[in-house]
Amino acid sequence: MALKEEFEATGNWFFRWRSYLPLIILPVLLIALRESEYFERTVSHFAEELWEIPCLMLSFVGLIIRSFVVAYTPRGTSRRNTRGQKAEILNTTGMYSIVRHPLYLGNFFIFSGVVLFTQVWWFIIFAVLSFWLYYERIMFAEEEFLRKKFGENFEKWSKKPPAFIPNFKNWNQPDLSFSFKNILKREYTAFFLIILCFGLLDFTGNIFAE
Repeated sequence: MALKEEFEATGNWFFRWRSYLPLIILPVLLIALRESEYFERTVSHFAEELWEIPCLMLSFVGLIIRSFVVAYTPRGTSRRNTRGQKAEILNTTGMYSIVRHPLYLGNFFIFSGVVLFTQVWWFIIFAVLSFWLYYERIMFAEEEFLRKKFGENFEKWSKKPPAFIPNFKNWNQPDLSFSFKNILKREYTAFFLIILCFGLLDFTGNIFAE
């Protein structure tokens, strides 16, 4: 199998199981928590909060990015499906006019806030590299799917917005009106997941500290 087909096949497999595969790093996270200076309580409570709050805010920045995407997303696109790639139309306005994968950009901010919370440098590097390798395959598979389905329209659009780092000069007003209902319907799980992750990290860290 050529590398192109292999990347696409791997990306589709990652896409299908993307909600569960990140759990693989949990054992490494537990090791990192035992080494975390944050959880060893070697600093004051005020200093702990100075680090904890920005990490939490960084994750919520990711949630805001995701919310802004889905607020203008029409039906049939950007779904949480697990059966394979689906897209009834090609999104080219709003966040998709400045970056080709805005939802995964939001995921990166959410993920970064969580891993920075540990204050373990080697785990942060390991987690970020794992995220990039993991989502790079998924993004490759998604773009191959869109290229095959939308052809010239995809090629024309993909030349403007970068894959992952936004270019705000390309901003194009969304075609649809803002839908707070879409946010409530599709992003409530991300909100509670952020709260759950930080709560579990703090709880587990207290156990290790004691």
